[in-house]
Amino acid sequence: MYKKVLSAVAATAALAALPAAPAAATTSQSAEVTITTQLQHTSTFKESSGVAFTCPLNEVITGRKHSGDENGYTTYYCSRVLVNGEQAVVSPGAWSEPQRESSSFYETPADQAIAGRWHTGDENGSTRYRPATLHWQGRQLRLAAHVWTGNLKESSHYSHGTPGEVMVGRAHWGDENGSTRYRYATVILG
Repeated sequence: MYKKVLSAVAATAALAALPAAPAAATTSQSAEVTITTQLQHTSTFKESSGVAFTCPLNEVITGRKHSGDENGYTTYYCSRVLVNGEQAVVSPGAWSEPQRESSSFYETPADQAIAGRWHTGDENGSTRYRPATLHWQGRQLRLAAHVWTGNLKESSHYSHGTPGEVMVGRAHWGDENGSTRYRYATVILG
């Protein structure tokens, strides 16, 4: 026991004698960035109308609201992504393959946000999504901390990401009385 105590005392003294690392060594070499989303447009139309909706130029979906059945109205919330106050460039891709709305599940490819949705008919109709990449000063922005919401009743709900989040997924089961969930991710500079 005496030997262990001496070793601990000696180790403590040796550590105390080491010079502290300079504070500059812990500072990041890259400049700090602030990334946020800024709501720009809302678009509302009849859910069953077959509108191939895409957010305006350089915007992505950050929220959705729906009331009623397929003859009810859906509102999409489109936002700009700002990096240090400068707008990111959004490049929409091709529409996803159609899937039956009543058992639909969609997640964008890695590091892409949802920029559009196309739905026609009722819960037996088809739904498609349009993913998009985000770039700032020639660098692709990344998406992290993906989180699904809880179940929301499709016929009466509102969902929106927090500042800095974009929509990256949606799932729906059943008709207008069924459940809808959304997946949001935080935009980061990779």
